[in-house]
Amino acid sequence: MSHPVAEVSASVTTPHPWEQFMKDRLKPLVFLLVGAALLPLQFATTLFHFRMGRAKAARARGDKGAISIELALAVIALVFIAGLVVFALVALKDKVVTKVNQDPKYTGGAGAPAGS
Repeated sequence: MSHPVAEVSASVTTPHPWEQFMKDRLKPLVFLLVGAALLPLQFATTLFHFRMGRAKAARARGDKGAISIELALAVIALVFIAGLVVFALVALKDKVVTKVNQDPKYTGGAGAPAGS
């Protein structure tokens, strides 16, 4: 006859088959969602590379007007990329600030004790 504690600890360590199934299904879904969130950034980098290729082709032809136009469009793509990065950093900062304000472990937050 086995010990009841051994039976309980054995059942706790083995995950339910449904939990493992959901973990296996959620991983690809998370990657798809992250990929969809990064789609504007991927588009902007592809646009930048395309514009730089056109600028190189215009330089090879010696067309100075096309060079300046393509470089201006490449700069616009770079500014778009920089804007996306800044937006992501500001969103991250806001998320962290709200978590710190709610956590009583950190001094200065809303949940901190009055004396700290």
